[in-house]
Amino acid sequence: MASIQDIGLSAAINLMSAFAFLFAFAMLRLQPVNDRVYFPKWYLKGIRGSPTRSRGIMNRFVNLDWTTYVKFLNWMPAALQMPELELIEHAGLDSAVYIRIYLLGLKMFVPITLLAFGVLVPVNWTGETLENIDDLTFSNVDKLSISNVPPGSPRFWAHITMTYVFTIWTCYTLYMEYKTVAIMRLRHLAAESRRPDQLTVLVRNVPPDSDESVNEHVEHFFCVNHPDHYLCHQVVYNANDLAKLVAQRKAMQNWLTYYENKYERKPTDRPTTKTGYGGFWGTTVDAIDFYTSKMEVLAEKVSAEREKIMNDPKAIMPAAFVSFKSRWGTAVCAQTQQCHNPTIWLTEWAPEPRDVFWDNLAIPYVELSIRRLLTTVALFFLIFCFMIPIAFVQSLANLEGIQKVLSFLKPVIEMKTVKSVIQGFLPGIALKIFLIILPTILMTMSQIEGYTSLSYLDRRSAEKSFWFIIVNVFLGSIITGTAFQQLKSFLEQPPTEIPKTVGVSIPMKATIFITYIMVDGWAGIAAEILRVVPLVVFHLKNTFLVKTEQDRQQAMDPGHLDFATSEPRIQFYFLLGLVYAAVAPILLPFIIVFFAFSYVVFRHQVINVYDQKYESGARYWPDVHRRLIICLIISQLLMMGLLSTKKLAKVTALLLPQLILTFWFNRYCAGRFESAFSKFPLQEAMVKDTLEKATEPNLNLKEYLKDAYVHPVFKGKDFDRPRVVDEEESNPLVPTRRTSQVTSRYNSEASSSTTATPVANKNTGSPGSM
Repeated sequence: MASIQDIGLSAAINLMSAFAFLFAFAMLRLQPVNDRVYFPKWYLKGIRGSPTRSRGIMNRFVNLDWTTYVKFLNWMPAALQMPELELIEHAGLDSAVYIRIYLLGLKMFVPITLLAFGVLVPVNWTGETLENIDDLTFSNVDKLSISNVPPGSPRFWAHITMTYVFTIWTCYTLYMEYKTVAIMRLRHLAAESRRPDQLTVLVRNVPPDSDESVNEHVEHFFCVNHPDHYLCHQVVYNANDLAKLVAQRKAMQNWLTYYENKYERKPTDRPTTKTGYGGFWGTTVDAIDFYTSKMEVLAEKVSAEREKIMNDPKAIMPAAFVSFKSRWGTAVCAQTQQCHNPTIWLTEWAPEPRDVFWDNLAIPYVELSIRRLLTTVALFFLIFCFMIPIAFVQSLANLEGIQKVLSFLKPVIEMKTVKSVIQGFLPGIALKIFLIILPTILMTMSQIEGYTSLSYLDRRSAEKSFWFIIVNVFLGSIITGTAFQQLKSFLEQPPTEIPKTVGVSIPMKATIFITYIMVDGWAGIAAEILRVVPLVVFHLKNTFLVKTEQDRQQAMDPGHLDFATSEPRIQFYFLLGLVYAAVAPILLPFIIVFFAFSYVVFRHQVINVYDQKYESGARYWPDVHRRLIICLIISQLLMMGLLSTKKLAKVTALLLPQLILTFWFNRYCAGRFESAFSKFPLQEAMVKDTLEKATEPNLNLKEYLKDAYVHPVFKGKDFDRPRVVDEEESNPLVPTRRTSQVTSRYNSEASSSTTATPVANKNTGSPGSM
């Protein structure tokens, strides 16, 4: 078990690492050459220009003003100065609410820590139980935990009482935060300027019709069923192959730019490359001519693929983005069932254009359920199969395990300093390494599931990551670590004593999580602000690919808040804090440092660096709230299980009411606030519509929406854009090619609402129409 000395050494290593990262960041951010790396958001907004360049060449690259180095940490108070309303306007509601999660952690755990150290730590320290258990490995740190309280002792009443206090306080802070975020969201929606997604719905599973194309069928359906509000629509094309070709052409353009720059610097030497993959093998050729010819070939392929999509009816998917004349009409369509058959004409709020994940729009709707079933099965096996390497690492992350596997290192391992490093540093870094590849795997699985927006992909990936961390990092570390470290006791004790050993050992695993928090939450966050990869990539692009100021602007990588990765990590710390608040309070100060430090760092990042790929209006908050409730319930269940091993089986029943009240509290919050994150009140929609008509009576919505939901590959200057389908304002008849409603194969399901409509034949144009 890690001792106070081991934890102290680990803390020193991680604090020095964090300080080194922060110092490097403070120095690098002051250099003019790095200005676009550490302040890209201001450049994207057009507020910041290139740093002032003096006549000296050195000043173009190095900041020679020594006074700025004296205040190298002034970025910390600067990050806290922007008021929240300005932060929302500057960075968006998603970013502002994300930062509030760290603030919530401080609100929750600072009072809990004070109570735990004032009441529970003295109770635990004076228990004097661990010394009386034979063959049990422990340290002075473990004497601060509930393990040091003798079974059946009345001291446990303090833990039971504090458990209720912690639960009540947690629910109160969660309720107040849910209420605050819900109000922030409603105010944001009310004050938000016009956006295409406010007037558009995504329609999925458009049923086939033997007489009409998808394009005509969508227009016909909405002209009939939403005659007063339907404006236009854009059908969805399967342009995935075209998007790949466009990406390849962009990559070839980068190589061509690189060799052209190289030739301009040294005109006497014509650059060469090899025809093999990556230019590492094959025939040596002229690089500029080679990539120019590649560009010409790709341009022909792109043109051919574009023509194929525009002229092939099969390239149109049974889905469309349908726009309306008012927010009221959009809300009615998005939040109601369109047909008596609930499996067709499925409508939902359209993601904002930059939030659309275009690749998944081409997936047939019937295929989605199969994909999600297979992904669920794959996730199950991933979670439980991943426990095997984690168990192996945990077996090695202690002295006994290492000595068994690497016996020749025993003399080195027994050295005092090495021993402290292994016990205080290795377990945390081992867990961190195993989690590096996890986000990529889970995001790929979410993409396979077929969700159509980046925000929902992030939310689904966060959900998967949360359960993975619960099972593998939390439960896996406790169970496997306990089994390996107390293996001798497990084997020598009678079976009736094993639950007792487990009950005593689980609180003692707090030291592993302390080391993990320091590695991931201290040094890890400090390393994140340094932005090593964007720094290197920017300077490589600036050296080889940049020709103009526009190129330099495009070479910036502002990054964005990775909700799919960061949210589960934060919630894992909430779980640790709630579980160990009444079990091993020594862990709480480390969590508080994480929340405080992260709050400052990420406030700096969203102000100066991160440029979000989308804005969902904090729609992810109900997921955050639900997962925090799950963390609270897990802590309550573990506390009940722990007390049952302490000869307090009857007293454990006293904790059942708090479990029931927590479930009720979650239901109440969902009923009270969740609708604000999934629905748009018709009253608010009407207010915004009325104000818009009064302030902009001549607004041409069709012109505003015509390109909003055109696939990005059709928005380049080299591509023709699909045109908009006009609403039939002057024609009371609904255009259709259907010759007989009676003989239509899908009459009863697909077009039941159109049978009383007069029939008029009209050719609406090419499949590229909207």
